[in-house]
Amino acid sequence: MEAAERRQALVELYKDVSTCTRCRLAEGRTNVVFGAGNADADLMFVGEAPGAEEDRQGLPFVGRAGGLLNDLLGGIGLERGDVFIANVLKSRPPGNRDPLPDEIQACEPYLMRQVELIQPRVIATLGNFATKLLTGSQIGITRVRGTPQPHTLAGRSLLIFPLLHPAAALRTPAMVETLRSDFETLKDLLDEPASPEPGAESEEETEPEADQLGLFG
Repeated sequence: MEAAERRQALVELYKDVSTCTRCRLAEGRTNVVFGAGNADADLMFVGEAPGAEEDRQGLPFVGRAGGLLNDLLGGIGLERGDVFIANVLKSRPPGNRDPLPDEIQACEPYLMRQVELIQPRVIATLGNFATKLLTGSQIGITRVRGTPQPHTLAGRSLLIFPLLHPAAALRTPAMVETLRSDFETLKDLLDEPASPEPGAESEEETEPEADQLGLFG
């Protein structure tokens, strides 16, 4: 699928998600929080679920945790427009409680389709829920953070890079320095030459400038 076709498919996916009623969370949400950023990003972040401000704006990581994420990105020379940011859940759990298994199951196909269409080289998982879902392991985030793991998701070989959730770092300031250190490792991963996908053309192709999908709402 060409880049323009993938971006159009992502827009169609957003339309499907925006009217989703697969789980109980549809009843109390203000806005679906589909995700936002560069539709051709090498780096994709996956968090846990929208909070109150995300639910109000319909955009991911726009509260205090989002501010820290912006700062961390800036520290390695990136901006939000360079990456794609999404969550495991597309609707806010009441009271910001943890996602429930059936809610995760309901949203998982949407996330996998996002991975398929965006085609990131690296997925940085933020916190336990995203890490456990995408790695298929129940090992806690404190044991696996900062270590890249090769995986195949949505038919693509990529690296999953587990990170502490920025919200947890805001509660425990010492974790911020751990995050900064892990972001430096993340930068090194992104600086490595991309491995060609099986069957990829060897000739260089000129890609169109990436569209931004940050204004869905």
